[in-house]
Amino acid sequence: MARIEETQEAKKARRAKQQADYARRATRAIFLKLNKNTDADILEELDRQASKQGYIKKLIRDDIARRAAGE
Repeated sequence: MARIEETQEAKKARRAKQQADYARRATRAIFLKLNKNTDADILEELDRQASKQGYIKKLIRDDIARRAAGE
């Protein structure tokens, strides 16, 4: 049986659908809105970070570890 070659467009569409399915199944987005005036210190610190997501996750995990050690 001859295999039909998939077009580049079809490959891209299939890959995009797979990624969207994975994102829907395995991830959750959190939106954070900061005020440029009252949260300027936070925004400046985030801007200094190479990875904002990594920095925030590390802070949260450090906080979780501190609380667990205090119990």
